[in-house]
Amino acid sequence: MTSSSRKNWLRWLAWPAILLILLAVFALYTQPDFMVMVADQVWACF
Repeated sequence: MTSSSRKNWLRWLAWPAILLILLAVFALYTQPDFMVMVADQVWACF
């Protein structure tokens, strides 16, 4: 496998992975309990 074809495969595999991660993060934002927990943890840092 050449370097450019490997790079193309990685690019094609990276986009669906990024999309899945973003969808998971946006799904967590719809849960109020999760957002309260994150806010408490951020506040505890200060």
